[in-house]
Amino acid sequence: MLKIGEFIYPWGSGHYSRMMRLNDALSDQIKDELDIHFSSKDNVYEKLLKKFPDKKEKIHEILMPTPIDGKFGPSVSKSLMNILLPIEKNSSLIRQIINYLREERKLYNREKFDLVINDGDMGSNILANNRNIPSLFVTNQFRPKLYNSRSYLYPSLIFIAKQINKATKILVADSPPPYTMCEYNLNFIKEAKDKVVYVGHFTNSKKIENQTETDLEKLVKNNNFGYWMRTGNKSTNDGTGERYEKVFHENEMSNEKRIISHARNESSIDSVVGKDGKKYSISDALEKKVDWIQIDIGFLSEQEKDTILDLCKYTVVNGSHTVMGEIMGGKSKPIIGIPIYDEHTNNIKWAEEKNLGVLAIKTKHVTKAISKIKENYDDFEDNLKEFSKNFVPNGAENSAKIAAKILEEKR
Repeated sequence: MLKIGEFIYPWGSGHYSRMMRLNDALSDQIKDELDIHFSSKDNVYEKLLKKFPDKKEKIHEILMPTPIDGKFGPSVSKSLMNILLPIEKNSSLIRQIINYLREERKLYNREKFDLVINDGDMGSNILANNRNIPSLFVTNQFRPKLYNSRSYLYPSLIFIAKQINKATKILVADSPPPYTMCEYNLNFIKEAKDKVVYVGHFTNSKKIENQTETDLEKLVKNNNFGYWMRTGNKSTNDGTGERYEKVFHENEMSNEKRIISHARNESSIDSVVGKDGKKYSISDALEKKVDWIQIDIGFLSEQEKDTILDLCKYTVVNGSHTVMGEIMGGKSKPIIGIPIYDEHTNNIKWAEEKNLGVLAIKTKHVTKAISKIKENYDDFEDNLKEFSKNFVPNGAENSAKIAAKILEEKR
């Protein structure tokens, strides 16, 4: 039996979704019996317990340090103060790091892993390196390009890059150059380049079994609309939503149909706003044939999401790497990006330079971006077709093959 440790960074949702797809692929590529342990905290830890109810003894709560939430994503000022001082419910970052590494060390010493796979957790990289345990680090960031307001964070980026470089292999969850969407978030140091493998995006490879068409799918058919996605942890999701609301109040949006997915499993969010200004349930709007302007959905099923991505003319996102890959590469749809932080800005700038989407920093930029995409739709479509043709979707499978090869060589 082979023992694998999977360490999942709990900030945002991309780390979890990637690792679950990789976890599914491991059993297809490795024929030996696997004993897999998972480690994370907060929302990701709860998701793991829910997904694997019969494996609770193999799901470990490790309090990995994360940034402190602000109004729009992480609060840089609070997170910096937290390095030395307790902030809100968080002990000082130094104390957090000491405690979390102690717990991970205990787990390593007890379980004696044959391989560890880290998505965002650098501490595990260090522990694996010190014990000569092969490790894979899955990422779409290494040394992100920073802008003037964040340049003081550069020394910490150098430190982080050195810890990532302690992995046996660095698996970039993106297509190889020149189609690497996260290019401006990488900037590898010379010492890392021999370890880097561009494995591809971790898209959902499971075939969607089409069921009966839902009321929402019926309602959106034969309509010209944009799909506005709210993603990320609570502060990122809320910050994205506030930016969207400002755009919706612009005069240019008075006839611009939109569907907003909130990424929250709360049916109370589901509603339809008609051009008459009245609010309806989805079923009532369908029955009354309401001429709608806005549909809000708490959580879309995979089938509904697939339908909406097929039918929409463009998508509005915050710059999440996982989401952008799914949309531009998987569905060949142009994006409008309203970034929350520098990682997002880098992804969107790259897409804009390739004419796959438009960066929108300010509210007015969004309405101009919608007009630009509509006026030049054929050009965007041509560029997206080229990008999709070179899009590598099977990052999970490719990563699992690398894991299998490392374990085979270790025998």
